[in-house]
Amino acid sequence: MGLTQVFCGVGKTSLKLTVTGVGRGKMRIEKTSSMNAHRFRITILVDNQAARGLMSEHGLSLWIEVEDKRILFDTGQGSALAANASVLGVDLSEIDILVLSHGHYDHTGGIPQVLKVNEKIEVYCHPGVVQPRYAIRDGTPKPIQMPRESIVAINKLPPQRLHWVSQPLLLSERIGITGPIPRQTSYEDTGGPFFLDPAGRRVDLIDDDLALWIQTEDGLVICVGCCHAGLVNTLNHVRCLNKGSRVRAVIGGFHLLTASSQRIDQTLAALRFLEPDMVISCHCTGEHAVAALRDALRERVLPGAAGMTYRF
Repeated sequence: MGLTQVFCGVGKTSLKLTVTGVGRGKMRIEKTSSMNAHRFRITILVDNQAARGLMSEHGLSLWIEVEDKRILFDTGQGSALAANASVLGVDLSEIDILVLSHGHYDHTGGIPQVLKVNEKIEVYCHPGVVQPRYAIRDGTPKPIQMPRESIVAINKLPPQRLHWVSQPLLLSERIGITGPIPRQTSYEDTGGPFFLDPAGRRVDLIDDDLALWIQTEDGLVICVGCCHAGLVNTLNHVRCLNKGSRVRAVIGGFHLLTASSQRIDQTLAALRFLEPDMVISCHCTGEHAVAALRDALRERVLPGAAGMTYRF
């Protein structure tokens, strides 16, 4: 099948995707290079779903080209990152900034690959990303912390290239990192049986969970890893950091896989109130939650997959 240009417009947000090989529910997104200097783009490098010709894995990584910066937001587990980057024409040696949303293996496993090929990159993350962590189901603990190889790679960084984020931080006048996100809603939780010890005595609140935001003329574009702090808590906190600016788009994992119907209903109510132009669900959002989002927000909800590029 020949090359097809797909243009999507929702509210004030325009989106251009270059698609080829559409069939059987699959698509392949071709790499593109031209971009207006006043705009920016986000490409999904790693996700649970992938366009044809790309690898999928349980994880997330976003490639963000904004201003004069190339930002990598999370790295996935590591198996898909370099392969997908190569197919999409992304040079990992050109990354300026690596932001880690939190310290789980499916967001940090690709760190050694990135640091091996990039001697200038600066890393931003919460100090809690390196602590031991477990998911305990049916009495069986599963280690889910950052892999040892990733911790070793981070520890080898010179101090001037490693930035511990314990409060909101600006990377530029319009790009910021939230730092720890206050837990204010009554219906949101971390989304799983997470603990800091294999015996399950110490609950893991995943305090290292953070998000990245970009301010535009039409509102905030917010990148999230898993939203362990809660999607609504995250969006509200970013708005508070930006004088109540509207949410233009949110992209990433929302961790609603095991969410109760009450939580989903209240999340939908909050999103209706916030009226984002785009909600791009990835990774750990969950099929049931994605269906509910689509029913409520219609064309504003777009399923994410590795290979998809969004221009703002």
